[in-house]
Amino acid sequence: MTSHTGFAAIAAQLDGQAIELPSWAFGNSGTRFKVFGSAGTPRSVEEKIADAATVHRFTGLAPTVALHIPWDKVDDYAALRSYAAEQGVALGTINSNTFQDDDYKFGSLAHVDPKVRRKAIDHHLECIDIMDATGSRDLKSWLADGSNYPGQADLRGRQDRLAESLSTIYDRIGEEQRLVLEYKFFEPAFYHTDVPDWGTSYAQVTALGERATVCLDTGHHAPGTNIEFIVMQLLRLGKLGSFDFNSRFYADDDLIVGSADPFQLFRILFEVIRGGGFGPDSDVAFMLDQCHNVENKIPGQIRSVLNVQEMTARALLVDRVALDAAQTDGDVLGAHGILMDAFYTDVRGDLAAWREERGLPADPMRAYAESDYQSQIEAARVGGTQLSWN
Repeated sequence: MTSHTGFAAIAAQLDGQAIELPSWAFGNSGTRFKVFGSAGTPRSVEEKIADAATVHRFTGLAPTVALHIPWDKVDDYAALRSYAAEQGVALGTINSNTFQDDDYKFGSLAHVDPKVRRKAIDHHLECIDIMDATGSRDLKSWLADGSNYPGQADLRGRQDRLAESLSTIYDRIGEEQRLVLEYKFFEPAFYHTDVPDWGTSYAQVTALGERATVCLDTGHHAPGTNIEFIVMQLLRLGKLGSFDFNSRFYADDDLIVGSADPFQLFRILFEVIRGGGFGPDSDVAFMLDQCHNVENKIPGQIRSVLNVQEMTARALLVDRVALDAAQTDGDVLGAHGILMDAFYTDVRGDLAAWREERGLPADPMRAYAESDYQSQIEAARVGGTQLSWN
């Protein structure tokens, strides 16, 4: 087996890794058929933040929490920011929501009716006001806009209206803030989606300016898509703003990242590292976007960030010098073998020691299971209304 530099050589590069948690991952979720309840589910935004802070406390990997508006709407965002700081985390990305109101049945930012477009724009401007209060850098927009039948909508007209709406929003973005446009190839629209792929998102944000970037959700692609190629291209073009990490078997499954295809996650992270998207000089934000339907939510998030950390470590172990040489020489199997050697390297013991050196539990999953946090929240969170997608 090809020898690698070793974990000690890459350990320090893991110190700054940060994976943002989505507040909605701690609420009840499910499928189109059923949203399942579970004991201890948060009944307030504050309880979501407390759960997210617990993940960070056990892993040291999740220092920020993304909010979704209006799901996480409160009267005093400065107070919420202070509460998060008391819990040991900060408030991160603000996610807009223009897909649940009746007005958005036929679209939001691309809607043919200017009154509906104005409503969607004003919602985004409200989100920017929230960012000003929370200290958040990124406004992320995912649009359900599209159509179900040929002839239902003017495809080009919708792109023009989308560009105009995004431009209005972008004009309000602060100098230290970013607009991040997410794409998804289908659902809930099935004939066409207004932002279906990275190329459309790239075209729209490039027209806006340097503070507009693309969000890549790892579950938002057609089967067989080479996602690491898209990662490479967006990094090459300087337009990869953030990730929404999750895993999928069929469509937008929102399962635990790395659970369906760990090798894909490894390949993605290798291209992130190779392209300069990882480390203190990178502006690329790592975030989870998952819904824990049948598993407990807090350990589900712990497992997720650990999966990202483990595949990051393996990707850092790739012998880049040897790989470059093999690629230059046309050594197909040699180059492939170098990549596979890193992927198959078991770094779990090294990561356990790395955590202990930093005052973290060697096995965060076990440590959480042995703690009394789950039993405490199940006993305390009785009554009230559990939070969910709606």
